[in-house]
Amino acid sequence: MATTRKTAAKAPAKPRAASPQTARQRAAQKAPQKVVKAAPAPRTAAPQAPKAKTAVAPKTEKKAKPEKVKVLRDSFTIPKSEYAAIAEMKKRALAMGKEVRKSELLRAGLMLLAGTSDAAFGKALAQVPALKTGRPGKA
Repeated sequence: MATTRKTAAKAPAKPRAASPQTARQRAAQKAPQKVVKAAPAPRTAAPQAPKAKTAVAPKTEKKAKPEKVKVLRDSFTIPKSEYAAIAEMKKRALAMGKEVRKSELLRAGLMLLAGTSDAAFGKALAQVPALKTGRPGKA
């Protein structure tokens, strides 16, 4: 005697509002997956025998690496005449056989100022006119 099972009819599921995230997830699942092949292993000429152990001298010192200097980027306002003076100094350096950048010229100027006395430093500051800070207006 064969028995048959009667399955209870399920109530229809309530339709859910699809959120954009789940729609994207479904689209990603349906999209064909790209197959990435691994690169073939490089061929070697012949297997190498393991190297014989030799007496290793203890490492005494590592080479001292020069400490990296942290650099900063900044912007400032400068009159056109002084900006032109930078270009002239760059030409002057080229005539001496040395190519320099604006930042190198400014750093050299700072070194010169740092080496002056307080009186000379104050005199140099007095010769520099104060400027309105910020970006210049459109000309």
